[in-house]
Amino acid sequence: MAGRKKVTVVGGGMTGGAIAQRIVERGVADVVIQDDPQFAGTLHHGKALDEQQAASWLGFDATITATDGWEDTAGSDVVVITAGAPRKPGMSREDLLKGNADIVRAKAEAAAKASPDAVIIIFSNPMDAMVHVALQASGFPRERVLGQGGALDTARFRAFLAMETGVSVRDVHAYVLGGHTDTTMVPVVSQARIGGLPLTSLLSQEKIDAIVARTMRGGAEIGELMKVSSAYYAPSAATLEMVEAVLLDQHRLIPCAVHLRGEYGIDGVVCGVICELGAGGLVRTHEMPLADDELQKVQKAAAATKELVALL
Repeated sequence: MAGRKKVTVVGGGMTGGAIAQRIVERGVADVVIQDDPQFAGTLHHGKALDEQQAASWLGFDATITATDGWEDTAGSDVVVITAGAPRKPGMSREDLLKGNADIVRAKAEAAAKASPDAVIIIFSNPMDAMVHVALQASGFPRERVLGQGGALDTARFRAFLAMETGVSVRDVHAYVLGGHTDTTMVPVVSQARIGGLPLTSLLSQEKIDAIVARTMRGGAEIGELMKVSSAYYAPSAATLEMVEAVLLDQHRLIPCAVHLRGEYGIDGVVCGVICELGAGGLVRTHEMPLADDELQKVQKAAAATKELVALL
């Protein structure tokens, strides 16, 4: 297919492999998995070949390949950076800060040189701080460097609400703003709706509080259950929606981490807000109305990220 879009997924681990699989099977782009053989060996090559063979039965025409360098990634429309150490049980996202910053910095620099017009989506943790690192390393404008944490946290919030109410998740409209850590994410209860009905009309405050708490520990809960891995099914699904919104110019409203310029009174720091995504990345941000306590929590999340960035 002439003119098919191209996506590079940096890092061929569980998350990178799942993201690559979802994108190529959706058929929206050809995919290149880039990884370092010093750490990954030939795993990413094996995953790419395995998934390409799946096309024989699934029928997708997009191609998936793997590379150790950057030449084959040239001209990518989107680069998803998943590279870095995964969070292990008992480890906070902040624990990963400095080691992953070095990795993300190198990957973002190389990606920007190979694909100077790409949109970069950051998956690596601690994600909000890593968006700062990628912005600086790539030299890209804020519109083309986004973090996916809010999309994942929103998926968890909606899933728990659907599970508790028994309603289809397709009719759950709820969002998570703020930071992508166990203490800084802000599930927005005041604007949550189930089929247009206020959440507070369907669930008791006690149940709502329990769901908010479970959402904030969503990644930790899965890490404790998996033991040898962190989550990758829901993260890859959230990332796919962002990638598709950019490639197909869909103008989707998705919570993403972006460098703020006055939104919610926050300036010069990355924080999760509602982002309208289309061709070229961020089209514009939207300030969802927040209760006073929610606004304070979002501002505290930004302050926490600012402290992390200062350590770098």
